[in-house]
Amino acid sequence: MYNRLPEAEQALALAPVVVTIDGKAVQCRAGDSVAAALLAAGLNECRDTAVKEVPRGPFCLMGICYDCLVMIDDQPNQQGCMIPVRSGMKIERQQGAREVLA
Repeated sequence: MYNRLPEAEQALALAPVVVTIDGKAVQCRAGDSVAAALLAAGLNECRDTAVKEVPRGPFCLMGICYDCLVMIDDQPNQQGCMIPVRSGMKIERQQGAREVLA
């Protein structure tokens, strides 16, 4: 569904950033948001809803809808569209109801 432009593919080859998504190493482009990295890796679902566990993916990509919530470095409820990837980042999909941290 989502594809990178050719010039974005060239930038990926020059300076890849490696993150772990659900236990797999994935190369991203420096400057990508976590949500963009997930989409570029072919992962359209970031989380499941709390009640019926329906898959949700990035929708607005500007921090309004909260459909891109993921766990980053063991911190739940992080907006993937607002956080840039960094080397060594551990990203996991959120499944089901989340614990609310105070």
